[in-house]
Amino acid sequence: MSVTIKTPDEQAKMRIAGRLAADVLDMISEHVKPGISTGELDRICHQYIVDKLEAIPAPLNYRGFPKSICTSVNHVVCHGIPGDRILKNGDSINIDITVIKDEFHGDTSRMFQVGKPTVLAERLARVCYEAMWHGIKQIRAGKHLGDIGAAVQSHVEKNRFSIVREYCGHGIGKGFHEDPQVLHYGKPNTGGELLEGMTLTVEPMINAGKRNVKLLSDGWTVVTKDHSLSAQWEHTIL
Repeated sequence: MSVTIKTPDEQAKMRIAGRLAADVLDMISEHVKPGISTGELDRICHQYIVDKLEAIPAPLNYRGFPKSICTSVNHVVCHGIPGDRILKNGDSINIDITVIKDEFHGDTSRMFQVGKPTVLAERLARVCYEAMWHGIKQIRAGKHLGDIGAAVQSHVEKNRFSIVREYCGHGIGKGFHEDPQVLHYGKPNTGGELLEGMTLTVEPMINAGKRNVKLLSDGWTVVTKDHSLSAQWEHTIL
């Protein structure tokens, strides 16, 4: 594992990139409503990132990914490809934004409820958000990666949901995905030590049913095997 420690200057650039990514989520929120397609959400975000923020949408053409954002609806766990799908009342959608500004990445995602949400969708999204913050609160020099995962896992399982294990958080900086991997399950005081200057994402994916997932034939879209609802939130932490 080769972890890149960021200088104060580099961290300042990452803060800017992170703010821009959050800006995109704030902007798109008013457009997330019944009747809009995920492809139109992608078009609006792409235009805003490129024209308004003068930044680069990191997912576009990353390892062949065809769009500028990820849109994961209902039982889609992550990496949903925007397209013709029309959002309807009661849908639950994660929008994942990563921008590049001055060579550095800012990566964040948020859950949105379309129209009137179901009680389960609201609860799943809330528990996922809380779990993310339980993990984030463990991040300081001298703690371990396992402390993050253990905190996330404890909160999720206490609420009788399951944690996806095939996908995880990661280091980030000039690279979209850097070391270390940040698992959302684990044991306290295990794993690599957290060091001053590390930059990480915490992005738990949790399911209302079983944790098992499968990758669709497009090579990107990940769904729950039992078709249960899934939720994800993500922050980049400096």
